[in-house]
Amino acid sequence: MLKQALVLALLAASSATFAGNWQVKVGGSVVAPSEDHNSVGGLDNVKADNAYSFTPSVEYFFGDSNISTELLLATPLKHDVTTNGTKIASFKQLPPTLTVKYNFKNSTGFTPYVGVGATAVIVWGEKTTGPIAGNKLKADNAYGVAGQVGFNFKPADAKNWGVFADVRYADISSDLKLNGTKIGTLDVNPWVYTIGYSYRF
Repeated sequence: MLKQALVLALLAASSATFAGNWQVKVGGSVVAPSEDHNSVGGLDNVKADNAYSFTPSVEYFFGDSNISTELLLATPLKHDVTTNGTKIASFKQLPPTLTVKYNFKNSTGFTPYVGVGATAVIVWGEKTTGPIAGNKLKADNAYGVAGQVGFNFKPADAKNWGVFADVRYADISSDLKLNGTKIGTLDVNPWVYTIGYSYRF
């Protein structure tokens, strides 16, 4: 009986400690690479096109402070790669991004925030077409720095739910190999535009 009471007390203490510290976001994102003048393997104006994804994220708030950390996840994204408008390749990727955020708390339902952190591009499914069809293309996984700015809005009559919108920018590029030989670096440097719903526990 004493052990059961102790377990219940610990569970209650844990619930009180973590209540309100976790937030889950469910949204949709546009990943828009900003670099379109790459020179790769003798080809000019090489760029990856926009991609769209379902992007859930998990956020943890550190006590009553304004600091939180957010992990952005995504369903796989597919990008086509073009040179002067002609498709030459495609690839799939996942862009997990972790940021540390400062939330500007105030007396309204709006909570603006800014963040900085790290991102990765995990690449697979590379395929070639057009002028380089039949060759084996390999894009290396890449890592870079990411920044974030956005806001969360909680309506007055909402207990836990809210809506959010944010923009991320990542400084990231991937080395490309064709048939095992490096042919250049594809600078991606994407903007990620996200909108969706939030739920804070």
